[in-house]
Amino acid sequence: MPPSATLTPAVSERDHSQGPADAPVTLVEFGDYQCPYCGAAYPFVKRVQRALGVKLRFIFRNFPLTEAHPFAMVAAEAAEAAALQGKFWEMHDILYENQAQLEPAALPIWAREVGLDLEKFEAAIRKGDITRRIKEDRRSGISSGVNGTPCFFIDGERFDGPWNNYEVLLAALKR
Repeated sequence: MPPSATLTPAVSERDHSQGPADAPVTLVEFGDYQCPYCGAAYPFVKRVQRALGVKLRFIFRNFPLTEAHPFAMVAAEAAEAAALQGKFWEMHDILYENQAQLEPAALPIWAREVGLDLEKFEAAIRKGDITRRIKEDRRSGISSGVNGTPCFFIDGERFDGPWNNYEVLLAALKR
C-alpha cells in the first residue's frame, strides 16, 4: 500500500496531546529530537500554541532518523519513559531546548530535572515497551507519507507549506 498524505492512524487517546481534545484544529508533528530542523520548528510550534490557545490541539509522534542522528532513538526513549511518569511534555521540551547537548549521559540529569523517579525511568528504558511505541509512531509516519522531519499534519492532512514561517503556519491552522 503506497503512503498517503493523510494521517494514519487518526489521532487517538494513545497520542501525546496538548490542548483540548475537542479543539477546532489539531496539529500533529512527526519529529526527531536530534534533527536540527525539528529543533528549529520547536519555537514555531510553541508560538502557534500560544497564539491559538484552546483552539489548538498539538500531538507529537516520534520519527527518529537513526541513520542520520545517533542519539535520536535514546532521546525518544527518554521522552517515552518520562511519559510513563506523566512528564512527557516536560522531557519533550527539555530535549529540544538542550538539543545541542543531546547525548545519553545528559538524559538522567534531565530526568531528575523534570522530577522523574530515576530508577523507574531507567527501568522503563531497559524493559523495551517504549521502543515498541516509538516503532508504532514510525510505522504511522511511513504509512502517512512522512519522509523527513519535521513533518506536520493539520486536521489529518499533510501540511507541505513552510513550517518555519510563522504567519503561513498560523494561517494554515486558522483555515
